[in-house]
Amino acid sequence: MADQGSGGSRLPLALPPASQGCSSGGGGSSAGNSGHPPPPRNLQGLLQMAITAGSEEPDPPPEPMSEERRQWLQEAMSAAFRGQREEVEQMKNCLRVLSQPIPSLAAEAELAADQQEREGALELLADLCENMDNAADFCQLSGMHLLVGRYLEAGPAGLRWRAAELIGTCSQNVAAIQEQVLGLGALRKLLRLLDRDACDLVRVKALFAISCLVREQEAGLLQFLRLDGFSVLMRAMQQQVQKLKVKSAFLLQNLLVGHPEHKGTLCSMGMVQQLVALIRTEHSPFHEHVLGALCSLVTDFPQGVRECREPELGLEELLRHRCQLLQQHEEYQEELEFCEKLLQTCFSSPTDDSMDR
Repeated sequence: MADQGSGGSRLPLALPPASQGCSSGGGGSSAGNSGHPPPPRNLQGLLQMAITAGSEEPDPPPEPMSEERRQWLQEAMSAAFRGQREEVEQMKNCLRVLSQPIPSLAAEAELAADQQEREGALELLADLCENMDNAADFCQLSGMHLLVGRYLEAGPAGLRWRAAELIGTCSQNVAAIQEQVLGLGALRKLLRLLDRDACDLVRVKALFAISCLVREQEAGLLQFLRLDGFSVLMRAMQQQVQKLKVKSAFLLQNLLVGHPEHKGTLCSMGMVQQLVALIRTEHSPFHEHVLGALCSLVTDFPQGVRECREPELGLEELLRHRCQLLQQHEEYQEELEFCEKLLQTCFSSPTDDSMDR
């Protein structure tokens, strides 16, 4: 791939070294210290500085601003606006790198260098887009179109997981960005990655992005349901990757608490039986989240309680045995509480007939 000239086909600044293979990337920061605190690098930093200053000095007596203080404040504001502009330029440079065609006929060393540069660009963008203003600017620069269209399903796993992570980072708690991502069809691709990708880290990052698109986001959850997302989530909980299992169970529990109207759908899918089967596997910290999800499923939901009472499940005996195992282990206190709550809800409550009245 050509990278000469001042036309910007390559970054004019040093990118942080990208992590290799299917492992997570890193970042760094530095700050100076003299007299006054270092000036903020962007508008969000300036706002934080103002809030901090206000909390440290409540209701100061009115007094004229000294010339030194006035000059420092002007420099801080200038630095904040300048820092924001510089970060936008950094994002533009990263997007120039990512927009370049991937060389098809090149030596192995050139292909490796090209991939490393693209991974570095994605890592820098993920760092910059922790700032919500930068995330909004990134989307206005059509960065999200590029991620979803070219990088979520890229050949190298290092590009796929970094793209998924960046989508999640930008989408967290920002409705406008979530809507744009959903409109680009990203959720279908992310679910496919979670369900089928050969790289565990890609699957973990895809789940992170999915969580950012469906939690507290009604349109995202409806799309998740249409794409059979709960089935994908259940299959993720049945994998051997501990981190994937825990995060999948946690997301399921969160969705059940926030959207109890979907409990009937989950029961019709056989979710009770599948959760109980997971509890029967070799004990691990993951079971706490499975039991939490099952508790959420049966709370104020008679159909879920009835299914838990099915004799062939043997759930009551399983829960009593688990309680005995956990009582002497303080680190499993929450899991024990979930077991006790399930016993109380499902096996110490009135009969089915009285529940339905």
